[in-house]
Amino acid sequence: MAQSKKCLITGITGQDGSYLSELLLEQGYEVHGIIRRTSTFNTDRIDHIYEDPHSDQARLFLHYGDLTDGTTLRRILEEVQPDEIYNLGAQSHVRVSFDSPEYTVDAVAMGTLRLLEAIRDYRRRTGIEVRYYQAGSSEMFGKVQAVPQTETTPFYPRSPYACAKVYGHWQTVNHRESYGMFACNGILFNHESPRRGETFVTRKITRAIARIVAGQQKQLFMGNLDAKRDWGYAKDYVKAMWLMLQQDEPDDYVVATGETHSVEEFLDLAFGYVNLRWQNHVAFDERYLRPAEVDLLIGDPSKTKEKLGWEPSVSFEELVRLMVDADLRAIGLVPMNGSEPRPITDMATIRIPGETGIQVG
Repeated sequence: MAQSKKCLITGITGQDGSYLSELLLEQGYEVHGIIRRTSTFNTDRIDHIYEDPHSDQARLFLHYGDLTDGTTLRRILEEVQPDEIYNLGAQSHVRVSFDSPEYTVDAVAMGTLRLLEAIRDYRRRTGIEVRYYQAGSSEMFGKVQAVPQTETTPFYPRSPYACAKVYGHWQTVNHRESYGMFACNGILFNHESPRRGETFVTRKITRAIARIVAGQQKQLFMGNLDAKRDWGYAKDYVKAMWLMLQQDEPDDYVVATGETHSVEEFLDLAFGYVNLRWQNHVAFDERYLRPAEVDLLIGDPSKTKEKLGWEPSVSFEELVRLMVDADLRAIGLVPMNGSEPRPITDMATIRIPGETGIQVG
C-alpha cells in the first residue's frame, strides 16, 4: 500500500486553511497544521475534522508555531517531513495592517522568507523536494495598472499588508528561479464563505443582518461603499491551490471569477434577501476608511482555467445568500423561501460552543 502524502499548512485555523484541510483529507493526505498558542481555543473551523492523535484513524495533526519564529518552523519541517507546504498564515486584515505595519510585515513578508529558506536548507540536506504554495493576494495590484488583472499585470500595493505580500511573491519567484524549487504563487482575489472572519466586510455585513433580524443590533457602521471587488467562494479557491502543486512545472496563477461588484451591491443583495433596505440600517464611519484605498479589483482567471482545469462553482448571488443563510442559522433563525426568517425548531442544527479535545504536538 502506497504511503499517503503529507502536507503542512500554515494558517490552518483560518477560512482557507480549514477548507484546504478538508480537501486534502478527502484526497488521502496526512495533514499537519501550524497554529499559534493562545489562551483560548481558536480551532472552531477545524473541530469537525479533528480526531484525537492517539486514535489510529487520526490524519490531522497540529503543531504550535508562528511565522515570526524561524527556529520553530525549521523544527516542525524536520519533524513532519512534508511533501507539500501551503503558506496561508498571515496578519491578513488590510485595514489592521495600517495600525500594525511592523508585525504585519514580519509575519507576512519575513515569515515567507523564513519558510522558503527552511525548505531550501531541508532540501539541500536531505535531497527531498518539497512543493510550496505561496498565498498571494489581489491587494498586491492595489492602484490597478490594467483591467482585468492577470499574472503579468504590474503590482502597485496600497497597504502594509499588500507590500508584504508583494515581497513574499517575489521571494517565491526568486527561490524558484535561483534554487530550482517547486514554488507557486496563487494570486487569489477576494474569496468569502460562512467561515470568513467576522471583521472582514462581507462577513461583517451578513453577521449584522442576522443580528438586525433577531433584534440584537440596529445599525451597521461601514466605510467605503464604492470599492469594487472580485468575490468568489473560498471552498472553490482552495482547490486551485492544490491543483497548482499537482502540475509538472511550478508557475503563478490568478484565481478569480472575472466579475466585479461594489460593496454597495453586496449590501443591496444581502439585505434584500431578508426583505430589508440597507439604507435604513447602514451608517458611515470614517474609521473604516483606509489611508490609501483600492478602488477596483477584477481578475482574469483564463490561465488558471486553461492549465489547471479550474472553474468557480458559486455565483456572486449564490455566495451572498449562502453567507446570509449561515449567519441566520448561527443565531437561531433560518430564512423561508426568501420571506421573513423564522425561528429554528430543531436545536440540533445550532452549534453549541464547548470545550474542544484538540491536542497540539
